[in-house]
Amino acid sequence: MFDQLLGPPREDLPHDLSPMGMFLAADWVVKSVMIGLALASVATWTVWLAKTLELAGARRRASAVIRIIHRSKSLADALRETGKRGGPAAAMLHVAAEEVRLSEEAIDHTDGGGLKERVALALSRIEAHAGRRIMRGTGILATTGSIAPFVGLFGTVWGIMNSFIGISESQTTNLAVVAPGIAEALLATAIGLVAAIPAVVIYNVFTRSIAGYRLLIADASSGVERLISRDLDYRKVPPGERKSAVTLAAE
Repeated sequence: MFDQLLGPPREDLPHDLSPMGMFLAADWVVKSVMIGLALASVATWTVWLAKTLELAGARRRASAVIRIIHRSKSLADALRETGKRGGPAAAMLHVAAEEVRLSEEAIDHTDGGGLKERVALALSRIEAHAGRRIMRGTGILATTGSIAPFVGLFGTVWGIMNSFIGISESQTTNLAVVAPGIAEALLATAIGLVAAIPAVVIYNVFTRSIAGYRLLIADASSGVERLISRDLDYRKVPPGERKSAVTLAAE
């Protein structure tokens, strides 16, 4: 009797309520949402791995060059010790040396202010380029963290809408009939959160790490400017007195 009132069982309702079973039984729109969110999650972890390695290498190279700059007495000494090291900090030394070479004939006829200004401009461009380069890829994290929950919610709304249509067609509110469709719809929201939460956390971690890296590059820039200023001052010291001047400066 009750079976007659409930009507015949629907063949299209999923019986496997595992995540994979619900995915396979979901509507094509909900499937598309789940696949897109899964790809976004893969992209998030790919960016995490790539940027972690990139930041570690960049910080190591910058720190090594900064130590060289701090213990060097002149730009030539820093260049000689740096050798063929790479990275923005090393590039700053080479750019400053090239500007000194191009300005060599005019240095002794000026106070060096023009040279300092040109070097500062060149270093600022290297610093800005390094900041932009290290930020590449983090936009994926920001986008995923911002929109993934809403994309998942769209999949859920669509799936629940289909469930209500199924309720209307089956003319029953039996939980055993309704629950599978709602469960597969809610799975979209769950996948959206799984994609969004790590993206937000990783983005915040990278934001702090990148800020620290930019401070390192700024330290390198100020160190190069300090070497340039010191070299210009010692050009005014007669050759016979330069050794004693260095000794006095150290004291």
